[in-house]
Amino acid sequence: MCAVSSPNSQYVVAKFGGTSVADFDAMNHCADIILADTNIRVIVLSASAGVTNLLVALAAGCESDKRENYLKQIRDIQYAIIDRLNDAGVIREEINRLLENIEMLSEAASLATSEALIDELVSHGEVMSTLLFVELLRQRNMDAEWFDIRRIMRTNDNFGQAEPDILQLHTLAMESLHPRLNDTIVITQGFIGREEKGRTTTLGRGGSDYTAALLGEALGLQRVDIWTDVPGIYTTDPRIVPTAKRINKIAFDEAAEMATFGAKILHPATLLPAVRCGIPVFVGSSKDPQAGGTVVCDKTENPPLFRALALRRKQTLLTLHSLKMLHARGFLAEVFTLLSRHNISVDLITTSEVSIALTLDTKGSTSTNGNLLTNALLTELSKLCRVEVEEDMALVAIIGNELSQAKGLGKGIFGVLEPFNIRMISCGASSHNVCLLVPGNDAEQVIQTLHQSLFEG
Repeated sequence: MCAVSSPNSQYVVAKFGGTSVADFDAMNHCADIILADTNIRVIVLSASAGVTNLLVALAAGCESDKRENYLKQIRDIQYAIIDRLNDAGVIREEINRLLENIEMLSEAASLATSEALIDELVSHGEVMSTLLFVELLRQRNMDAEWFDIRRIMRTNDNFGQAEPDILQLHTLAMESLHPRLNDTIVITQGFIGREEKGRTTTLGRGGSDYTAALLGEALGLQRVDIWTDVPGIYTTDPRIVPTAKRINKIAFDEAAEMATFGAKILHPATLLPAVRCGIPVFVGSSKDPQAGGTVVCDKTENPPLFRALALRRKQTLLTLHSLKMLHARGFLAEVFTLLSRHNISVDLITTSEVSIALTLDTKGSTSTNGNLLTNALLTELSKLCRVEVEEDMALVAIIGNELSQAKGLGKGIFGVLEPFNIRMISCGASSHNVCLLVPGNDAEQVIQTLHQSLFEG
């Protein structure tokens, strides 16, 4: 639901990721970006780099020596910023109070954890980074206000992967945030929300991007800026292929495919609010804002056949065999009903007369720790069919345009991949992607081989 046109529609929401707020110097780079663009009025922050992982480890429950080590690392990250602030007495007290709360919750988690406790504990990373950033901006004579996103980001109680209530967010954002934008810069948290009983929830790893886009939609803003550690979206991960090229402009459909299939620049759900309202998304580097970036927009002129390669690791291949499938009805429905009951989302599927192959993504939620295939689920599946599980697989997605209608596509792709074992192929369901499931150990070499063939030839 798009916000009505308003005098604030020229304003921008900017999201800064964990590496962008990792330390005092990184936060100052973000402040420079905000000072350079007076239209940036809403700031969404992630936790400082490394903090969320430490909080997740604490939330899982651990022995006292490990717990003390993790708590020290979190404390050191916060103090390294506080110690470089002027007159930091008040903010030090606030951070100390939150650190004490983290310690208390982590002790509780070591005795018995829960999904609700995990989300409450993990949310502290964003709360601390935003409090520190507000103080830094004020000391640079900027009019900044801290805002608790949980006041307006109402969600369901699916802890670890909560779904926001879009209509409620729209109403509450217009009531609570919209009037502030002309007078101050609002600093708030990504990734977290609150369910109807008042308990803290999280939107899933990477949910800060989603938060920024949802606020852009709810407030009817001009643009969503995603500031990260690389200047834009590339044809593939430059850490895997150093010769990868930046894409200066990319369509929503293409970028959404890249995000869905593992490109780390954007959270898969980020683009949905932007697509609904036609809000462009800019992706740039907070370390080097002058380097430019990528604009994600509604359409681009003359889109290429091949746009990019995306890689998603830690995939699980689940193969189900049953002679009952042969000429039978309802088997697939029964399998998917069972998976749904266990909150399992299937990515890719192929079928034969007597078997089904499914891919499952073990990444994404803060609460599952990758343990999607529980003993209870496997026991239920075993009553229906013979089950085979292959882990540590990788999904390689070839992103492009009109791929389902391109001639000679198979030869162009599979000819260069002859040395590799391809366990599963998905082609034709979308005109924007061809997906290959390969062993995790081969993933980077597959990406390098495809990139050289499709983008450097």
